[in-house]
Amino acid sequence: MELDRSGRVLAALSVLPALAVAGWLLAGLPLLLLGRYAPLPAALLGLSAAAALGWAGTRGLGKAVEATGRQVAGVVAVAAVSGVVNAIMHSEQIAVRRDPATYAQYAAWIAGHGSLPIPVRAEAFGGADPSLIFKSVGFYDVDGSVVPQFMPGPPMLFAIGDWLGAPFVIPALLGALAVLTLAGVVVRLAGARWAVVAAVALAVSLPILYTSRTTFSEIPSLILLFGGMSLAYDALARPGWGRGLLAGLVFGLAVLVRIDGLRDVLPVLAFAGLLVALRRFRRPEGAVGPPLLVGLLAGGGIGMLAAYLLARPYLSYLSGSVEPLLLIGAAVLVLILIGAVAAPALARLRLPGWLPTAAGGLVVLVMTALYVRPWLQTVTRLPQNADDRRTFQMIEQIQRANGLPVDGTRLYFEDSLHWVTWYVGVPVVVLATIAAAVLVRKLLLKGAPFEWLLPLAIVGWTTVTTLLRPEITPDHPWAARRLVPVVIPGLILIATYALARLGAAFDRHGPRSRLWGNAVVVLLVLVPPAITSIGTAFTPIERGEAAAVEAMCAKLPPDASVLIVERVTGDRFTQVVRGMCDRPAAQVARPGESDVASEPEVRRLAERVRAAGRVPVVLAAEAAQVAPYGSPSQVMALVARQDERSLTEAPNGTWTLRMNVWMAIPGP
Repeated sequence: MELDRSGRVLAALSVLPALAVAGWLLAGLPLLLLGRYAPLPAALLGLSAAAALGWAGTRGLGKAVEATGRQVAGVVAVAAVSGVVNAIMHSEQIAVRRDPATYAQYAAWIAGHGSLPIPVRAEAFGGADPSLIFKSVGFYDVDGSVVPQFMPGPPMLFAIGDWLGAPFVIPALLGALAVLTLAGVVVRLAGARWAVVAAVALAVSLPILYTSRTTFSEIPSLILLFGGMSLAYDALARPGWGRGLLAGLVFGLAVLVRIDGLRDVLPVLAFAGLLVALRRFRRPEGAVGPPLLVGLLAGGGIGMLAAYLLARPYLSYLSGSVEPLLLIGAAVLVLILIGAVAAPALARLRLPGWLPTAAGGLVVLVMTALYVRPWLQTVTRLPQNADDRRTFQMIEQIQRANGLPVDGTRLYFEDSLHWVTWYVGVPVVVLATIAAAVLVRKLLLKGAPFEWLLPLAIVGWTTVTTLLRPEITPDHPWAARRLVPVVIPGLILIATYALARLGAAFDRHGPRSRLWGNAVVVLLVLVPPAITSIGTAFTPIERGEAAAVEAMCAKLPPDASVLIVERVTGDRFTQVVRGMCDRPAAQVARPGESDVASEPEVRRLAERVRAAGRVPVVLAAEAAQVAPYGSPSQVMALVARQDERSLTEAPNGTWTLRMNVWMAIPGP
């Protein structure tokens, strides 16, 4: 009785995060589109939707998940400790240097204004002018307004922290929920015995720590994808429309969080097609196919609609990646229709006897090839556009700092599986590889549990495609974020299948074997990632930015129109001044490759501001850059820690970060 009750508690707790996130996003998106994303309506609708989905997803759970009260308490404790530690060690990335600050500014804007796009208030500068640049890093200039770069899902979640006056707590809370979510999939597929171990392995992995301490999109994506796996498991255990529809919806909404979600959920589309085909044979699992497909298309459609309406420039920028994924998805839909019609004929086909073993061997071969890739390939890319050139220059700077040969064309993608071994350890990678090979062979022999098919497909597909082309600036820990939504939790999940088999073998050899065998296995799984993380786990980065920005804002005149005349300050602070200081802000166009605007042009624009009845304010990174326009005054002098930028080994420390902003007020 205790096993059943505790199992139901853990089964319910582990899907609630995904259902709550899905409910909040479903309620919040219409409000944002209507320009009414405010605390009261968002709370009323969001909490109601989250509660409704939570009730629908947890009532009448199917096949019981067996767990003891101690195991449930262990999983919850790991998640809670993870959340508390990450909240304490949170990062304050506000100045727009990289993506987290873009998300933070996006969240701050919609929390305060409830609508998009962001008005640039050109009238505060005397009207539009060719020398006024309103865009900045992470923010596009579109039809006289500014549009944030990314999908709106994560900022809608992070805005809750702004409303509560604790903007840095929500990422840590989401990180804790991600730990709970993975444990839920593990307890369903491998048993509660290994759920606590999996939770700890995820919680101590450096990329999870990193992305749980500031405003990244990867953790919400992890919650939806792995929550969807648990919901799909529950739907298969008790086939029907309700839970199948919920599972598909949760999977599809991953697109609202990250556009990469299109790639991650392609296996779900294929799996739904397989279930539709199974209906022809009256297999009970087949009943889940139609609702899973409908929910997936609905959730994905909502995500793509949001991308089109709120992130169209970003969608256009990524069109080279998005369009092929949409074509693949369309092709899969066509194959689903063909497969449903031709299912009886296809069922008569017999697989060659050698195929299951060959498929299992292929899994090992692929992972081996990825591991030896650095000795066989050097991935490079010649700059094709301005973004590529900036990346080229950044890589050269990092190479010099790391004492490496300088070659800005290097991308280091060939090391991607080695990145994984840094963060989860070689034992987990080996266990996951062996387990995946065994599962693939058993599935083709129709001897493995059917519930493993979908998780294995998602993890396998996304892991291979991510490791082949991470498509990210390769410095660490920054590049490690690519491994967070699926690769790291997925390998931990599949490794638990091997752990369960090992645990059963230890049990057969008596108590002593069980004690020592389990202890050795647990140490092999947990010690390597903990060793990697220890160098940075207790060093918060970019602390003090919130206070520094607040102090800078207080020094700007209330009726200021801010002209930013230097490149780095413009990149970092244009949206900060506009959104957090509530002052109109624009960069002044710089001639050629210069980092500083020309003095005559700045003076001309300052006169236009004054003619509009406002106070012109000039900002730059150095006193000499603002001195021509008035008495320099330093409005920010921040010294903090920042991420290390390591290219060829796991990060084990932090670097110094200095940010200076100087102000001058041009006289008449």
